[in-house]
Amino acid sequence: MLTVIGEALIDLISVDSDTYRAVPGGAPTNTAVALARLGVPVTLLARFGDDRFGRDLREYAGSRGVGLRHAVTASEPSTLAIATIDGTGGAEYNFYVNGTADWQWRPEELPTPVGDDVTAVHAGSLAMALHPGSSVIERWLTKQREHVTLSYDPNIRPALAGPRDVETARVERQVGLADVVKVSDEDLTWLYPERSPEESLRDWGALGPSLLVLTQGAGPTVALRPGTHPLLVHRRPPHTEVADTVGAGDAFAAGVLDALSQIGALGGTARPRLAALGEDAIVACLDHAHQVAGRACALPGADPGELTLPPVRT
Repeated sequence: MLTVIGEALIDLISVDSDTYRAVPGGAPTNTAVALARLGVPVTLLARFGDDRFGRDLREYAGSRGVGLRHAVTASEPSTLAIATIDGTGGAEYNFYVNGTADWQWRPEELPTPVGDDVTAVHAGSLAMALHPGSSVIERWLTKQREHVTLSYDPNIRPALAGPRDVETARVERQVGLADVVKVSDEDLTWLYPERSPEESLRDWGALGPSLLVLTQGAGPTVALRPGTHPLLVHRRPPHTEVADTVGAGDAFAAGVLDALSQIGALGGTARPRLAALGEDAIVACLDHAHQVAGRACALPGADPGELTLPPVRT
């Protein structure tokens, strides 16, 4: 069982200059749905607003196989993200977040322990950045770390970010909690504009994770396994016809977690295996994640649809 914690929000995606369509989203929700589409048992820890959008979000996740045993029905309204799609399928976001449900976590709402059947917890994005809930989640993750693999995707949203030095300190602290980190070149370029994303990834290798993966759109994906004998792997994603890129990175994160689960590298007792992954295993994980992300890109919106992929072999 995998658990994802974070926001469940509504993406209002531009259809034309005057029309938007409401699509369930939020990076953690997208990752949970992609995991469920892969057939992975997964639960989502989210605070659903007690409004029409919140009810739609709960129904959307549940109907796609995401477990909601610890989800919260909150009194606050749902968060909205306005997504404008450019000619290449890329998305630019503006957010309406003040006083909304996703950021109001209280300690008593989070299960401790997360569950004996849970091998990994994935967190990141806005829920790890916006107060007051972000500090509650971070403390909770610290308590879970002994027993599960922690996966983290910072997914920086510059429109909602604080001063760069404050955000950098926060993200580096959270990277230090994680066993697995997925990060985009856009994230690293925003955090460290003075150096290349790959150089920044190498620096993060000293913060504690066992596996770090850098996505670069259509460019080569870079994976780093730090340690006494570091291993750096470059793998170019296959060409994909792109409807839009909404949720592509979230689907990629799901693919990495699914692959690691298949090869027995998730869970508190599996840390030695995760830290010792060889090149063949890392390549297999990246190839699997590329397939999942490609399916998300091929369809409008973040839901990659039903996914039946070959098993991961190393």
